[in-house]
Amino acid sequence: MIRVRKADDHFNSKNEWLDTTHHFSFAEYHDPERQSFGPLRVFNDDTIKPGTGFGFHQHNDMEIVTFVIDGVLEHKDNFGNVGIINPGEVQRMSAGTGVFHSEYNHSDKDPLRLLQMWVFPKHKGLKPSWGQQKFTINDRRDKLLPVISPTNGVNLISIHQDASFYVSNISQDKTVSANLSEGRQAYLYVILGSVIVNNEKLQERDSAEIIDESLISIHAQDESEIILIDLPVNFEKNLEN
Repeated sequence: MIRVRKADDHFNSKNEWLDTTHHFSFAEYHDPERQSFGPLRVFNDDTIKPGTGFGFHQHNDMEIVTFVIDGVLEHKDNFGNVGIINPGEVQRMSAGTGVFHSEYNHSDKDPLRLLQMWVFPKHKGLKPSWGQQKFTINDRRDKLLPVISPTNGVNLISIHQDASFYVSNISQDKTVSANLSEGRQAYLYVILGSVIVNNEKLQERDSAEIIDESLISIHAQDESEIILIDLPVNFEKNLEN
């Protein structure tokens, strides 16, 4: 089963510096039917104006994954870390026992577009940690490139949950595919372009919840970019100590 949500079905909010789209209840957006998808709690598509961003704020007991699409993100936190995240780079922050951080558009001229995804960890009270890796378009051209995994691997960022993230830039008329094991489900988002997923058509900024499908076939109708998250079906929101 594939449940498609069109771009216009997602909640969009704009102010003087931020254009944001929330897939699940977040901030001023609350929908009792859209709280999460398995352990995926937040999926936001943000465009931030030059020289602006999110001031210092706190997170705890959450795995926060950031993927920069266009522009450059500057990250600072209360542990003294200062980082720059460029297009094609992925960062994972385990907030654990608590992190204060800020996220700003590093440029004073160009807008910044990023995806930010929050995943419930398996355990609460973890020591805060970070992981960051750069992936080029060639790295992910016409294949589903694993970028985040619950296990360590070459060029893989680890995460404290049974979740795996894949990115792909798919050439027009090319197809990539993935197998879903029993007890697994997937969340797919079209960053750019348009694709056909198991006979369901998705346009730019559409998403799909994929359940009870053993094979996911993603065919690009034009030059496309997607992100796919493989998640467990059975998930307890009460975190283990």
